[in-house]
Order: sequence, then structure tokens, then C-alpha cells
Amino acid sequence: MSAERISVSQFLSLRSGGKGINTSDVLTYLYLTVGTILMFGPVLWLFASSFKTQAGLLKYPPPLLPYQQVQVEVEGYDDPLPLFNVTMEDGSARELAQARRVGIEAQMVDPADPGAERIKVNISQREPVEEVKLAWENYLDPLIEIDYFDFITYLKNSVLVTTVATAITLVINSMAAFALSKYRFKGRDAIFVLFISTLMIPITVILVPVFLVITSIGWKNNLWGVIIPGAATPTGIFLLRQYMLTIPDELLDAARIDGGSEWHIYWRIILPLARPALAVLAIFSVMWRWNDFLWPLIVLSQNDYFTLQVGLNAFQGELQIQWHYVLAMTVVTLLPITLVFAFLQRFITTGIATTGMK
Repeated sequence: MSAERISVSQFLSLRSGGKGINTSDVLTYLYLTVGTILMFGPVLWLFASSFKTQAGLLKYPPPLLPYQQVQVEVEGYDDPLPLFNVTMEDGSARELAQARRVGIEAQMVDPADPGAERIKVNISQREPVEEVKLAWENYLDPLIEIDYFDFITYLKNSVLVTTVATAITLVINSMAAFALSKYRFKGRDAIFVLFISTLMIPITVILVPVFLVITSIGWKNNLWGVIIPGAATPTGIFLLRQYMLTIPDELLDAARIDGGSEWHIYWRIILPLARPALAVLAIFSVMWRWNDFLWPLIVLSQNDYFTLQVGLNAFQGELQIQWHYVLAMTVVTLLPITLVFAFLQRFITTGIATTGMK
């Protein structure tokens, strides 16, 4: 019997104790609210901060919304002047534009009467006039204006590395899991334990040996040097093996009786039945490969081979980091991961929940 669909409002109005609200309901909604804030709060803060200017990011305390100082056109000045609320000596307040600043003294002009004499005030007597304004240039400049950030090239490299590496990971891990789950041979369990034990080895321990191997075969500054290492993951083998253990051996025996080869069994029976687990592994692999920074940074030193994550390092200088560009491009790099997750999320619960069940 299929479950009855309910709306979001009906779901939020559900009560465990009938119509009244009891302590369990309060604690449940409190827990869910705090969990939602902890999960999505940083993402929303990142998205809001990506529309702030460099100066807006340095404000303390940091505002949630992207405020920018109002600029006004003043007759006799080529560029717009910043607008301030100035507290005069008699206690009155006026909106004046700053024409010049020398130390702690600012020279202000009245936008309505630019020909009048400049008013000299202490910078402590003024507050900037701000408005909520989105800094779209944070997104447009890296994509169009900035020459040292080749977004299209970095995007193509990231897509190529992620797609090819994920495909290779699924093939190699599924073959290994098929052998370790459906074939009985001496030392099978020992090999599986050996695979899992590699999870205890920190990645920093093997960086130098793997880099020497990659260099010796000529894959330095080559995307294959980023793709091949780590193609077989112990986590993927474990996940797929535990799921394939739930597939009845009778199906394989029936296929062998019908004359099916081992490759036919793997390709036509095992892979279709293990599709939920493969989808989960694909999500993990895409997230890992797309967000990988350390290994591509080590292998790649030519700008033409950079992935997006390594390319973001171009905004980091010796004396200053252009955080407004970094945050904006980080939001852009999150979009493909979000789309992949949205497309495959229906397999996650099924794949994880049924892994290891007999």
C-alpha cells in the first residue's frame, strides 16, 4: 500500500500526542530548528557574503545583508562621492558628500549646493549612508574582466577530472566488490580487511611517494595524474560489497546455468541491482573530486591544467586576499554539486539503508 502524500503545512502541524502540543513536540521542533540552522546557516551566510564588497566583508560586526555606501553625483566632480550623515557642532544632522580626507579630518560638500565652501569635520562626527545593494561585479569580473582567472578552462578541467574519475571509480570499485562478495577463494576476507585497513593511513603519508610515481611516468602537469591516483577507494569497495551481499546468489547460479558469462553476470545482473549503492558512491566521488584541492595543487603547476579549486588560489596574493571574488566563485563551484545531489538524492536513503542487510 502506497503512503499517502501530505503537504508541508500538514507535515509541520503533525503532533505526537493528538491535537495538543506536548513536551515531545516542543523538543522535536526545537531539535529540527537548531539542526536546520547549523546545516544551512553557513551556506546562507556564504551566499549573502558573496554579494558584499571587499570593504563590506571587513566590517565589524559583520552585517548579514550586503550593504554598500551610497555614492552621489556632485556637480564639479568627475567621480561619484560617498555620502555621510554628519553631526554638526550645533547638534543638527546633515547629509554631506566627502570630497577629500586628510588624516582624521574630512572635507565635506553639500550635494545640493556644491559651490558652497567645504565643511571640515572630524571623521568621528559622521556615519556612512548605506543601502542594501548586491555587488554583481563579484561574479561578473572573474568571469569576464579578470585575465588571470580563466574560468572556462578551469571549469572544463574540473568537469573532465570529475566525470572521468567518477566513472573509473565506479567501474574499479564495483569489480572489486563483486569479486569480494560473490566469489569464494582463499584469503578473500584477509584481502578485504587489508583494503579497509588502508583507511587508517593518513593521506599526507602517501603524498610524496605517489607524487614520485606520477612524476616518473610523466603525468606531472597532466590531468591523468589527478584522475588515476585514488581511483580505487576502500570506502567505495566496502559500500558496494556490503550492498552486493544482499543480492541472492541464486540469481547468479541461474545465469550461469543459462550460459551467461561472468562478465554478463556482472554487467547485466549485478550492476543494475546495485544501482542505489552506485548512485551513493557516485555522489561521494563527485563531491570528493570536485572539491579536491591539495592533490591537484601538488600535481599541477601550469595554469592551463588548473581545476576550479586550484584556480581560486589566483585570488590570493602575498599581501591581500580578494575574499569577495573567492566567495562568489565558491558559490559558483557549489552549483554543479547541488545539481548532482538533487538528481541522485532519491538513491541515497535506499542505498545507505539497505547496505549490509541480509
